[in-house]
Amino acid sequence: MKAIRLHEFGPAENLRYEDVPDPVPTAGMVLLDVEAAGVHLVDTMIRTGPVPDSPFPVPELPTIPGREVAGRVSAVGPDVDEAWIGKRVVVHLGMVPGGYAARAVAKVESLYELPGHVDAADAVAAIGTGRTTAGILREANLTADDVVIVTSAAGGIGSYAIQSARNVGAVAIGLAGGPAKVEIVRSLGAQYAVDYRDPDWVQVLKGELGDREPTLLLDGVGGENGQRAFELLGHGGRALLFGASGGGPIQFTQDDLIARGLSVSWTLGAKMARQLRSLEREAVDETVAGRWKALTTPFPLAEAAAAHQALETRAATGKVVLIP
Repeated sequence: MKAIRLHEFGPAENLRYEDVPDPVPTAGMVLLDVEAAGVHLVDTMIRTGPVPDSPFPVPELPTIPGREVAGRVSAVGPDVDEAWIGKRVVVHLGMVPGGYAARAVAKVESLYELPGHVDAADAVAAIGTGRTTAGILREANLTADDVVIVTSAAGGIGSYAIQSARNVGAVAIGLAGGPAKVEIVRSLGAQYAVDYRDPDWVQVLKGELGDREPTLLLDGVGGENGQRAFELLGHGGRALLFGASGGGPIQFTQDDLIARGLSVSWTLGAKMARQLRSLEREAVDETVAGRWKALTTPFPLAEAAAAHQALETRAATGKVVLIP
C-alpha cells in the first residue's frame, strides 16, 4: 500500500510517500481502507522531533504519522465480530500513529459507525477537532442570552463554535483574517464577521453592537487581537482559553476578575482528557445530525508535506485532511 513515512525528524520535506506492507489486524483490531486522514498540529510537532515535557510520546522511526482516520472496515482481527466488515467508521487512534496511509488498523472499541451521507473528511474533523470543541463548549454552557466572540473563527474549532452559537440562538461574533475568511465566517451564521487585520475593528464592532456587551470569549489565539477581544467583555463575562497561536496568552489582572467580575479558565488538559470518549460521541453526533459542518482543506496523501506546510503557515482553512 501507499503511505507517508517519516525516517528522520525535521522539516515537512522529510515526509516521504512510499510503498509499505499492509498492516495486519491483531486481536481486538480492525483493518480500515482509509477514505480520509486528519492532519493535526500535534502531527507537525511530533515530526520536528522530541520536545521537552511534551505529553506526546516520541515515535520510533520510521513511522507513519496520523491519528485521525475515517474509512471502511475491510478485515477484522481474531475475536472481532465479522459484522464490522463493510461498515464505514471514524476513529481516533490515540497515541498510536498510522493514519497517513491507504490502510490503517484501529481498536474495534474505539470505532464510531458512520451513515452513508456523512463525508469522510467531515467525520475526521469531528473525531479530532470536534471533540476538542465539544469539550470547550461543554464548559462554556452557551445559551441564547450570550453574545459570543470567537477568535480564529474560520479555523477548525472556531467554525464549530460559530455554528454552535448559531444553533442555540446566541449572537455570534467571528474574527478572521482577510475578506475571504470573513465571508466564510458569515456563511457559518455569525451575525458579525470581523476582519481583525483592520486596525479599527474594535471601534467598528462596538458601533455595530450598540449597548450590547460580549458575555463570552472563546479564544485560541491570544496575542494582540485576543487581548483586544478580552477587553470587550462586559461585566460578569467569561473567557475560555485554549491556545495562543497569535503571539502569547491573554494577560489579565486581579482587577479584571474582581472589579469586572470576569471568569477566566483554561479548557485543555487533564479535565478534558478524562471525557474524551463522550466528547467524541458528541462531536460525531453533531456531524451526523447536520448541526456541524466542518471546514476542510483537502490534500492528496502524496502531498502530506504541503499539507503540513499549509497548517504551519496558517494558509489552510479549517481542518487539513489527506485523501489517499
